[in-house]
Amino acid sequence: MALKERVGTVVSDKMDKTVVVAVENRFPHPIYQKTVSRTTRYKAHDSENHCRVGDRVRITETRPLSSSKRWAVAEVLSHSFKAEEVSK
Repeated sequence: MALKERVGTVVSDKMDKTVVVAVENRFPHPIYQKTVSRTTRYKAHDSENHCRVGDRVRITETRPLSSSKRWAVAEVLSHSFKAEEVSK
């Protein structure tokens, strides 16, 4: 069984070892064919608290880690400019 993967943007890093990742899904409307974007927010496990708000990350499906966490951060694709300024 292949694990599901998503790519999204970190929108919250307030929790310990957890980030909220917003994944945007774009698809044509079934009747009108206009492009519709729908955003889904996933809570993902970030064991070392590396992710910051604005980072692009890849998350993978995992076993349930809490009542709402079913995803884990696989890799940080790119850091946001805000995160680089704050770390200095």
